[in-house]
Amino acid sequence: MNGSILGDIAGSRFEFSRPQNFNFRKVALFADDCFYTDDTVMTIATKYAIYNQMPYSAAYASFGRKYPFAGYGTMFKKWFENHNSKAYNSYGNGAAMRAGFIGEHFSTLDQVQSEAEKSAMCTHNHPEGVKGAVATASCVFLCRQGFSKKEIKKYVEKKFGYNLHRSLKTRRPFAKFDITCQGTVPLAILCFLESNDWEDCIRNVFSIRCDTDTVGCIAGGIAEAYYGETGFDEKLLLKKYLIKTNNFGNRDTYLYEWAIR
Repeated sequence: MNGSILGDIAGSRFEFSRPQNFNFRKVALFADDCFYTDDTVMTIATKYAIYNQMPYSAAYASFGRKYPFAGYGTMFKKWFENHNSKAYNSYGNGAAMRAGFIGEHFSTLDQVQSEAEKSAMCTHNHPEGVKGAVATASCVFLCRQGFSKKEIKKYVEKKFGYNLHRSLKTRRPFAKFDITCQGTVPLAILCFLESNDWEDCIRNVFSIRCDTDTVGCIAGGIAEAYYGETGFDEKLLLKKYLIKTNNFGNRDTYLYEWAIR
């Protein structure tokens, strides 16, 4: 799960703008202007729901209200602010970005896919929203089980119908900012498939016009599951970016504590 969180944080500062002469191969992955977003909050909320055996909807609403300024989409923000809200048929990438831990936690593919579907249905109950969450969690699980990239690619294309044959090189000139599951999840998987390690995966995310924090979160979670590590001092980075001091001088360590639990 640390790979998901750190992928979100690394991608946070490049979602809407990039400096002149941006070089995705040389730019630092982590800098002082990086920050966690809703991807991190909801990823941790998924873990919280599973550990406490509570409905995903309850955890997502609770964490959303506790961290209301993390950059949520308009529909999701309205959803958690309304205690009696129902799913709103979204196919946005929010269903997929929070599903990685499910693939990490459960012990069979059937369990993983069932739980990922549940996690999506409370908000993103559009078929593409559900598919994105299930595909993400499935990739994490298959990586943990030692499947090869070739096997994972073949499974994803057959099971979910995503096109993973078009390379990043051919996508880059025509890439557009896309927050849908069907636009985000195949791209994130491709960033992983074309990588050599976790850092290389995140640099692949940087290389293409996209929703960099969310693509980084999804791809980073899959890459960590496959490579077994991020190659960074994860605890130090989580402390730096997840522990905040508010205007009253109080330190909020809640996200960090759940991230490392």
